[in-house]
Amino acid sequence: MTESKNSAWSPSSREIERRNSRRAMSRKHTGIAVASSLIVLGTLAIVLVTSPGWESVKSTFFDVDYGREVLPKVIKGLWINIQLTFMGGAAIGVIALALALMRTTKSPALTPFRFLATAYVDIFRGAPLILIILLVGFGVPALGLKGISGNVIFLGTLAVVLTYSAYVAEVIRSGILSIHPSQRAAARSLGLSSGQTMRFVVLPQAIRRVVPPLLNDFVSLLKDTGLVSILGVTDAVRAAQINASRTFNYTPYVVAAILFLLITIPMTRYTDRAIRQRTQAQNSEGAT
Repeated sequence: MTESKNSAWSPSSREIERRNSRRAMSRKHTGIAVASSLIVLGTLAIVLVTSPGWESVKSTFFDVDYGREVLPKVIKGLWINIQLTFMGGAAIGVIALALALMRTTKSPALTPFRFLATAYVDIFRGAPLILIILLVGFGVPALGLKGISGNVIFLGTLAVVLTYSAYVAEVIRSGILSIHPSQRAAARSLGLSSGQTMRFVVLPQAIRRVVPPLLNDFVSLLKDTGLVSILGVTDAVRAAQINASRTFNYTPYVVAAILFLLITIPMTRYTDRAIRQRTQAQNSEGAT
């Protein structure tokens, strides 16, 4: 026991030299990165603050006092964007999954539904979101259908859900198609039906593979909920617009942009981390 403790492994002089070299190289790269960043960002800052119109831009877009004044109103509007994002996201997930399953099914009896799902995806992926919002927001109330709410928040959310369901459906479908056919063959050989194979074997693997792009779509969804303001929804963008139009000072737009960034940047960094982890997992699987 004593001999094993005394004979514990210790790095050789060559290994210690390599470690020191790597640390020195890392410090060098860090110093170069910091220096280049300071030079570039400093140059941009100097160009900005020494430009002829900087004082006018500063008072029009970066009025700190007016920003504090409108901040509560913009935050109140942002809460609507957050609500629309989560409510819409839940509906999008259900509809997109159904569309993806319809597009990947090979059942002859479901052929008409497969054609309809394909047409749905082509239409709503091809049309700009702002046009869908306008068509739904003004077209649905014009139909005069009973039981259909004319609330602008509902109509705006409906338009966003219709559009994003098409995008997310294609993401999920790509995940389903990425599963090797041998997985289905193995499941069927164990006695699982087609539905059970999809539910217990294919979908769990497919969803894990497409989590990073789905997170990207969720970030985009939060930003695009601001477009419902064209229907009169008093979200963060609309609140900023109202306050900016009162004084012709555009600081409220900057406040709204900063609030969106405070939410989307952490989500984006988390998405990047998820993509990095997924890539490392795939590389390790390939190595083994």
